[in-house]
Amino acid sequence: MSLSLDHPIGERFFGLRLDTLIRLRWLAISGQTVAIVVVQWLLGFALPIGASLAVVALSAWLNLALRLRNPGARRLSDVEAAWLLAYDILQLAALLFLTGGLSNPFALLFLAPVLISATALSPRTTLLLGVLAAACAALVGFWHMPLPWAAGGALGEVPELPTLYLLGIWLALAIAIAFMGVHAWRVAEETRELSEALAATELVLAREQHLSALDGLAAAAAHELGTPLATITVVAKELARALPADSPMSEDIKLVSEQAERCRAILRRLTTLDSGEAPFDRMPISHLLEDVVAPHRNFGITIAVTLPNGAPGEPIIARNPGLLYGLGNIVENAVDFAESRVSIVASWSEDEVTISVTDDGPGFPIELLDSIGAPYVTSRGRNRWKRGAESDGEDQNGLGLGVFIAKTLLERTGAGLTFVNRPPPAHGASVGVRWPRELIDISGDREQEAENGAPARP
Repeated sequence: MSLSLDHPIGERFFGLRLDTLIRLRWLAISGQTVAIVVVQWLLGFALPIGASLAVVALSAWLNLALRLRNPGARRLSDVEAAWLLAYDILQLAALLFLTGGLSNPFALLFLAPVLISATALSPRTTLLLGVLAAACAALVGFWHMPLPWAAGGALGEVPELPTLYLLGIWLALAIAIAFMGVHAWRVAEETRELSEALAATELVLAREQHLSALDGLAAAAAHELGTPLATITVVAKELARALPADSPMSEDIKLVSEQAERCRAILRRLTTLDSGEAPFDRMPISHLLEDVVAPHRNFGITIAVTLPNGAPGEPIIARNPGLLYGLGNIVENAVDFAESRVSIVASWSEDEVTISVTDDGPGFPIELLDSIGAPYVTSRGRNRWKRGAESDGEDQNGLGLGVFIAKTLLERTGAGLTFVNRPPPAHGASVGVRWPRELIDISGDREQEAENGAPARP
């Protein structure tokens, strides 16, 4: 499930709960025990009672061991569940070997483990279990102990079923395993798809609700912070006028004034996301990257922008404040965490446009990699290096909303994002943003306008 909903919510096949298999096996153990007791002592048929009860006791011992060593709520992986179901098939085959093989009417129980697998496990696992069940049925059909019967009693001679009839039983069992397994898997798959689609819809709605709430918070922040930022700007200008021209603090006062104005510009952009003031409504990707990078160049971190040499057909991108904000947030985070360098590499082909932002900082915490982009997930304050921060205990924790907002805005433009750490011996984080070219490149639209005689927009 995408979006990344590829396990948004977990794995594509969520797996069986261990408690479910344990309870089903206790049910099977109870039924097997009752059947053995009834046949041996009530019907008076001769059974290899010791061996039969030993096989049942082995299953009981396995259930107890699983219960004691694992929490019942644990979900099994595909492989773990396959091994347990395979054991159930082999245990049933052992009982049937002792009690008449395919002549025993309980041979139909070979279907049960395969149907359980079809409803909860992968098609490959179900296929393997189906082959195992069919193979075990064939083996006990040819090699087995006699069917328990009251020989010489009121029921007459022990029946001997013809080989052709036993072959028919095996064939019917194999067909039932295949048909019912496929049918059960298809029904369960449709249920899974519906469940995943609903989960994906709920996730998108939740993200949009978060973003809508943040829109209101941004407007409130702009209103509340506007006055103190204006005061800071006025005080900074007064201090600059009061200080001598050669004062060592002049540069610091200038920086305070510039950053206050930058804060006000960011708040305006967050509240409006309006491109009406932009001098151009479209630009090459190289100009767009320079627009994104420019505010972050004066913080002691080298920012290198790399474009493909001589690559024809540079994409033309519509000026989109959401796209600019999203890329700007990713670059800002990279500069915050970098030790000395941030690399931005743009590439494009006929099918897609890609921008990757890589830093040489500590990288993403491993435990957060799967959660990056969710709201309120942050690694700030985790031994990070922050530009301009002294190690005096100042609060460097973030709310975990910047990447969430950036990711949501970029996905609205059709982008897909990846968050990875650089492979050793290198260190640092890498964020990839990839668009299908037809969604982001509007150069074709401009050519079409020219062909139609419409005046080209600037």
